[in-house]
Amino acid sequence: MDLKFSRADRAFQAEVRRFFETEFPPSVLNKVRTGQFLGRQDYEAAQQALQARGWLAASWPREFGGTGWTPVERYLFEEEMELAGAPNLVPMGLIYIGPIICAFGTPEQQQRWLPDILSSRSFWAQGYSEPDAGSDLASLAFSAVRDGDDYILNGSKIWTSGAHIADWIFCLCRTSHEERKQDGISLICAPMNCEGISVRPIVSIDGAHELNQVFFTDVRVPAANRIGEEGRAWHYANVLLKNERLSYAHVGRKKRDLATLRTMVAGDRAFARRLADAEFTVMVLEQQVLKALVHGSDAATVASLKIGCTQAAQLITELYIDRAGEYAAPFFDRSRSDWHEATPLIPEFAAVATASYFFERAQTIYGGTTEIQKNLVWRAIDSAR
Repeated sequence: MDLKFSRADRAFQAEVRRFFETEFPPSVLNKVRTGQFLGRQDYEAAQQALQARGWLAASWPREFGGTGWTPVERYLFEEEMELAGAPNLVPMGLIYIGPIICAFGTPEQQQRWLPDILSSRSFWAQGYSEPDAGSDLASLAFSAVRDGDDYILNGSKIWTSGAHIADWIFCLCRTSHEERKQDGISLICAPMNCEGISVRPIVSIDGAHELNQVFFTDVRVPAANRIGEEGRAWHYANVLLKNERLSYAHVGRKKRDLATLRTMVAGDRAFARRLADAEFTVMVLEQQVLKALVHGSDAATVASLKIGCTQAAQLITELYIDRAGEYAAPFFDRSRSDWHEATPLIPEFAAVATASYFFERAQTIYGGTTEIQKNLVWRAIDSAR
């Protein structure tokens, strides 16, 4: 695939680069650079700066506040955002449920929820995985029982990113028991301040609190909070998961990390060879991601890209650990804003690299495990025989 961009594409890329150099909140960029944890206020500031330019909802249709960008423009925007060191968008509202509301929500739901997502007045959480329904998501037991004009929700969701700062949660719920377990599942939204909802933090191995378990005990929500038809959520979920898995590419961040690693070669030929292999891998991924964005992609293609991007991300963190050497051994409490200043003898990149190494182990699991993605690829190959 020819990666030569048009003059208009390059002008757009330059405009985006200037924005991140001059208009994006520098305090947020500094927190990311030094490995500090971001809070809701940081995400609000970042997203509001983007929305002031109309650049926040790249995956939404223009009529709902989307950018109207071409796939190439969207790719260039995301690349420049990551090259600048900006944080990821909080995806649950913008990338996951927002496009689903645009496509399948009622006009009332669209008017109720979409403006608050765009303005960062509301943040969302994704209620998919359960303690006994992670990779086999269709086996979920979280129940929604119809009671007049309401549903009563019971059960728990786990590995729920951002639930502790979210205003809303969208949940896959079992509304009926059918012969095919993918049937009888509905997509229902609930305010996080509902009576009967409680959140238990899960601190991950990198020291971050992003994950939670959310418990629902007789939580009553209006039936008007169901998106789409009852029992049809498996279809909506697969549309969402396709968007989610393609969003994990982060090619710009990988290129930025590799460029930093290139400055650390220092005559180490063995390391230089490993780095060159990683650079070549990312070049191939970039072409594949662009092809998927421009020409469309099926589930197997997205699954293979998710596998490839996971492996590349983990390989890059391993290269950083190699360069950190003995300085990768200590583990620091990054909840302190001055944690990096308290370790003047340790290279700044080393402690951040250790945390990234731990965090990227999870990419093998979230958004669908690598094993599940391999099954999707194999089924596509088998059916094509």
